[in-house]
Amino acid sequence: MSSSFSLVSISLPTPFAKHEIETLLDCSLKKGIEKAFYWQYRETFLVYTQFNVLTFINWGKESIYKALTKLGLKHADTFEQHTIFQDYPILIDPDLDVTCKVSNERIILKEPLSLYLIIIALVVSQSVGLEKYEQDLNVHFDKSQQLLDLTQSYALLKRSKLIEFARTLMNIQHGMVSDLLLLDKPNILWDNEEAENLYNRLSSTLELKDRFEIVEHKLTHLKEDISMSLDLFNQKHSEFLEWIIIGLIGFEIVMGLIEFFKH
Repeated sequence: MSSSFSLVSISLPTPFAKHEIETLLDCSLKKGIEKAFYWQYRETFLVYTQFNVLTFINWGKESIYKALTKLGLKHADTFEQHTIFQDYPILIDPDLDVTCKVSNERIILKEPLSLYLIIIALVVSQSVGLEKYEQDLNVHFDKSQQLLDLTQSYALLKRSKLIEFARTLMNIQHGMVSDLLLLDKPNILWDNEEAENLYNRLSSTLELKDRFEIVEHKLTHLKEDISMSLDLFNQKHSEFLEWIIIGLIGFEIVMGLIEFFKH
């Protein structure tokens, strides 16, 4: 007999440590896959990743609202309008002739094994986390043109703004690679062909690799622009210093001539 599970992954606006989630939601999170921790109560699951995405599996809407309220989220009952989130229906079909089927509309599992549900939560969480980086980068992409316009004139303050922006881009890139773990599969999948198949299919359906490459391309483009701008600033800085040195030398010559003619 078929049954269904709901899955909702939400990017939390405020970073939380694992122990804070446990305290506020009165649960004990176990180590799951890679950076995913989970709590299971009967047929409900709570999965938290250290890139700050919380996934509810088989939770009712009211229960989700209450949990988000405990975490201090404003507008918890309308989180769909105020947070980055993704939902995915999971159908359990014991008569399925394969372990899983994945499409854009739903995921079908032969049986609701904890490992499979945590894998699904991890991949959907990665998709939500990547979407947040995509949105953040779009904001920085718009801001970059304003910063590049600063190169038309020289000022130390403008140079420091470019350096700070370059540092922000580096943090975004580091966060994507180290936190989202999109470049490497979880180690547990190497020994479980069916679990690996589920991970690969869902990752492909959500286009994680393609989206990651697009973000990487944008980051690279921005970094090249900022690097070129900093080079221009450094050149102007060198020219500025050269003129100061020339001015000081000229001043010394003038003062020397004044002293010479005094005598």
